Amino acid sequence: MGAVDSPQPREQKGKGLKRPKRRIAIRLDMTPMVDIAFLLLIFYMVTTVFAAPQAMEINLPEDSEETIKMKKSDLLIIHVDESNNYWWTWGSDGPVQFKPDSLRTLLYGANKENPRLSTLIVIHPDAIYNDFVDILDEIEVVEYVLRDDEDFMQVYREANKDILGENATFSYRYSMKPWDRKDDAKMKKAKSSSLLGGDGS
Repeated sequence: MGAVDSPQPREQKGKGLKRPKRRIAIRLDMTPMVDIAFLLLIFYMVTTVFAAPQAMEINLPEDSEETIKMKKSDLLIIHVDESNNYWWTWGSDGPVQFKPDSLRTLLYGANKENPRLSTLIVIHPDAIYNDFVDILDEIEVVEYVLRDDEDFMQVYREANKDILGENATFSYRYSMKPWDRKDDAKMKKAKSSSLLGGDGS
């Protein structure tokens, strides 16, 4: 609320010099403004989203006990060990260690070479979670790139028409498997072979 302080008139004595008139003082009550400021602050704190939650959409297949037989040449296995090293196994080749930044090239080339390819992801429990997210991101990128490749799509439909039909849309086939003792033995053997190869023997 506002208020005006008006000075009281003074009685003039005699015919002396006239004093200048005093200015009128205006006083504002700022208490309501403080209330409004706090209400706005609370409103923005409640309604503002500081960090949007990040979610990844994954289409999971229906539960089934059916076992699907697959050729080794149609399966690419990506291992991530406890030291966050990447290894690939394809058919009778591997495990071969590779750099994470070459994963996209590997996935793209493998699918171009074999249109019936499926990828199996096996990650050690001690590996960081970002490795799994990075692999899924690369799979998504490769999927979009291959969908726009008309030559590949023609070969893909021809190779998969027995299971997907003639007008199938490319969808990257991948799955996950828990790390087990066989994977420990496989990685131990691969690391020892890699060390022997690095020594030149």
